[in-house]
Amino acid sequence: MNRFKMIIPLILLFYAFGSKAQDLEKYEKGSFIKKTDSISYRVLFPENFDDTKKYPILFFLHGRGESGNDNQKQLTHGARLFLKEEFRKQFPAIVVFPQCSADSYWANVNIITDSTGKREFHFREKGEPTRAMKALLGMVDDFLNKPYVDKKQVYVGGLSMGGMGTYELLRRKPRTFAAAFAICGGDHVANVQKYRKVPLWIFHGEKDNVVPMSCSTIIADQRKVLGNPAKLTLYPEANHNSWDSAFAEPQLLPWLFSNHK
Repeated sequence: MNRFKMIIPLILLFYAFGSKAQDLEKYEKGSFIKKTDSISYRVLFPENFDDTKKYPILFFLHGRGESGNDNQKQLTHGARLFLKEEFRKQFPAIVVFPQCSADSYWANVNIITDSTGKREFHFREKGEPTRAMKALLGMVDDFLNKPYVDKKQVYVGGLSMGGMGTYELLRRKPRTFAAAFAICGGDHVANVQKYRKVPLWIFHGEKDNVVPMSCSTIIADQRKVLGNPAKLTLYPEANHNSWDSAFAEPQLLPWLFSNHK
């Protein structure tokens, strides 16, 4: 009897893990290939998707730890947020998770690590996009050519390396996005001018020892200088993982989808 009681919780545990994995399978696998540019992605379509209608679209950029070519790891952080029943009912939108290859990077940044492990991020003001960014730009354009995508409701967000990629995507396509959010990211301060008009919400942990908080606050300060302040939320006790707190913000998605071109 005791053995039976022990088996039941194990069965329920395996069932729970299986259910979560099955939920992520709702993100369909896809890839964009054009000449030498290629990128894999997962895409979640709204429930009862109708290709004769138009839907908002959100591109979410993952962090460095989720890079690769398995077309799976990029769903580690954030993917379940968009699977929640309340999101799918309130905000029927297309959600795309592209994956950056391990040998590239979303943003143009030179990262220097000293002998203590402390990192310095030197963002470029100009320059050609990385291989991953170039493919991403093509993928975004490809989605925007779909008849069921509402070009007035195009959004981007990301965390860490993906937050950096969010800023870079904004500066390379400043007229495309209705709003954006960046979690523990960074950019060259001179680039902020290019996306000064895009509604933006910035998140960062004050104890971040991977990407310094100043990488975000300098952008928020520059938006003030340019006369169009961004929303800024700092978490006093958060280290690099400020994304869990950001995803838990009840106004994040209502704010994001309230913005239109």
